[in-house]
Amino acid sequence: MNNVDSSGWLEYFADDEKADFFAPAIERVPELIVSTISIYEVFKRIRQQSSQSHALNAIAQMQQGKVVDLDAMIALSAANVSISLKLPLADSVMRATARFYHAALWTQDAHFRDLEEVEYIEK
Repeated sequence: MNNVDSSGWLEYFADDEKADFFAPAIERVPELIVSTISIYEVFKRIRQQSSQSHALNAIAQMQQGKVVDLDAMIALSAANVSISLKLPLADSVMRATARFYHAALWTQDAHFRDLEEVEYIEK
């Protein structure tokens, strides 16, 4: 299973220099989980930089994976992750969601660099 951080989705959709790193995780749809917090962050960023239509098209592609809502169990786990790793809300939710589903977290966020079950590429 794979969980791609919002920055990875944005790289992929923009076809930026790191898109190829994230493509294998994104394109293996049966193994893809998508946190609703990623949907929020990706929609917001694309909407700010482009059109609502473009943002909705991106979200439609994200929803091909298994969309994971922030439920009470993941929220409590994320709070513990936030405390232990000193992470902000979105990052702790991404980490907790990945761990709950035994998924690799694909990211460019340096604070995940040395953690297990993380596929990291430097920004």
